Amino acid sequence: MNPKNFMAATRRQSTMIKAAVTVMIALAFALACTSTTAHAKKKKVNYGQVEITTNPGGFPLRIDGKEEGVTSTTVRILELAPGRHTIEIMLPNGGRWVRDFEIEKARKLCVNLNYHPKKYTVTKNPCPYPVNISAPVSVNDGDLITFTSDVAYGGSAPLSYTWTVSPADARIVSGAGSATITVDSTGLGSQQVTATLVVDDGSGDAMCRQRAQASTSVVARKPPEVECKPFDQFPSVAFDDDKARFDNLAIELQNAPDSQAYIIIYAGRTSRVGQADALGRRTLDYLTNQRGVDARRITIVNGGYRDTDFIEIWVCPPGAKTPEPTPTVQPGDVKPTRPRARARRPRRGED
Repeated sequence: MNPKNFMAATRRQSTMIKAAVTVMIALAFALACTSTTAHAKKKKVNYGQVEITTNPGGFPLRIDGKEEGVTSTTVRILELAPGRHTIEIMLPNGGRWVRDFEIEKARKLCVNLNYHPKKYTVTKNPCPYPVNISAPVSVNDGDLITFTSDVAYGGSAPLSYTWTVSPADARIVSGAGSATITVDSTGLGSQQVTATLVVDDGSGDAMCRQRAQASTSVVARKPPEVECKPFDQFPSVAFDDDKARFDNLAIELQNAPDSQAYIIIYAGRTSRVGQADALGRRTLDYLTNQRGVDARRITIVNGGYRDTDFIEIWVCPPGAKTPEPTPTVQPGDVKPTRPRARARRPRRGED
């Protein structure tokens, strides 16, 4: 072989190997959001969050060109202003993983990078080529799912990216036509979102048209915890006063037809034996017979003892956890008053 031709061939092969090493690093990325963003519970939220982990750790991290230390196998959470941000992770041998993400207020984007370098044999034909898609294992309903692809293509032709997602309610909010898409999971609880990618270099060669797929499970939102609300509490001294309180309760139940009344009655330290139960029967009788409240909407509980006869009224929405009684006097400290014996009327003939 002509020495000049040999040197040129050697240079071309060296260039191909360098290019292959550059593009043939396969990365697996998993973005998982499995917990509700804590800051979303605050009254005013002016930022979003990005949660980053890598395996292994120790990769230099940059966000918008600013050094942010190194990655870790444990979670790092960074707060970012809403808008577009560039996340860059520096990999071994000069490799980089760079993606632009849209950070939304009160939402969290979770990024987990599993680094797996792979070696490939250099050939003249760049096809077929591996296509890997990474996605979260699971997200919470309402989180943004990021599907990101890595294509180890050694050719020079521009690649086209065509994404489709299912189910039909899944919606691509950004990245269509690029290597990374973001899908809104709102309303998809208990379902699985699947993204399918077709990559084509436009050559018409079937081997240069590659297909890959990944799925993410969407965890349904837990229903918000509902609690009973305290409506009224008062010492029971005179029944006429108690009735005015119960009148207000009847109006509240009328205005909230799905709610339940939960009434806790305490006997006093020196009240008569059975006082709490007696007050409960009197209360139920008044609400049902005088105020027309359905007895099925009223729960009366003997709460034990307090210093004086005492009544707590709670209004509970459907599914609420009922309140617990809070007695302040131990049963052993109670000294009930015995009912007075009625004076016996004298019989005829008795003085």
